[in-house]
Amino acid sequence: MTESVSATSPGPLQIDVVSVQSQVVYGRVGNNVAIPALEALGLTVAAVPTVVLSNTPHYATVHGGALPIEWFDGYLRDLSERGALHALQAVLSGYLGSPAQAIALGRWIRARLVERPDARPRIVIDPVLGDHDSGLYVDAGLVQAYREHLLPLADGLTPNSFELASLTGRPVDDLDGLIDAARTLLSGRTQWVAVTSAAPHAAGGDMQVVLATRTRTHVLTHPRVDATPKGTGDLFCASLTAHWLRGTALPEAAAEACRYVMRALRLTREARCAELLLPARGGRDASDDRSPSLDAVRIREC
Repeated sequence: MTESVSATSPGPLQIDVVSVQSQVVYGRVGNNVAIPALEALGLTVAAVPTVVLSNTPHYATVHGGALPIEWFDGYLRDLSERGALHALQAVLSGYLGSPAQAIALGRWIRARLVERPDARPRIVIDPVLGDHDSGLYVDAGLVQAYREHLLPLADGLTPNSFELASLTGRPVDDLDGLIDAARTLLSGRTQWVAVTSAAPHAAGGDMQVVLATRTRTHVLTHPRVDATPKGTGDLFCASLTAHWLRGTALPEAAAEACRYVMRALRLTREARCAELLLPARGGRDASDDRSPSLDAVRIREC
């Protein structure tokens, strides 16, 4: 039962976005990048950690691990108990530590959708599983857990091409195959799928994002930035979600997310930093020479 508040008592902090993903002590992945990206557009965020690590596992040492399911489930339940979700706009899910977390999160999301049938929060799922370079880097059971417990609840999905292939079992080597695979996920509540690192061999050295909706498909192409820090997918998803919640049409929201990731990568490259650096929204960073081509995102409809 939600805590009651008298007319004279201070009310609870109202949360716009619940962001459920990894947290690191050192580094810029998961909620370490999602929170500043969401807050930069004026959204109040509650961060629910799935794993807490000293740093990402590609370093020589790493400590920490997945949160016990009792803690994880309790974090979600206590958010509801505090009465903080009356104005909830979205739930954003990224890296999960176990299939049990996917089940618990799906159960909690379904309850939120039922309790607010006239103002349901938007559900954005970034189904973090792996990539073409590293392969699967999560518990293999998460593939089926996503299919059963989270994909049916999602309004939007932001897989990379490896994750899209893992979830659909379809080839994604070329643009047509990738679009066909993305469209198989457009069922139930799901209105859009934004696929990052899409068909890179067909991009002529650039980067591509494919945005598939029920009625249209857009391909966004932008220059590749020679920097490879972790966390760019997390940043893209959070930025796209923030712009979408602020009323930006999906193709432009995806383009804004691409531009922000490019700026972050240029800043990181110029600083010669091993971890992703986040530029100030609307500000000027050291790599910005005000050339329009730096942030150029071409959008074409297929």
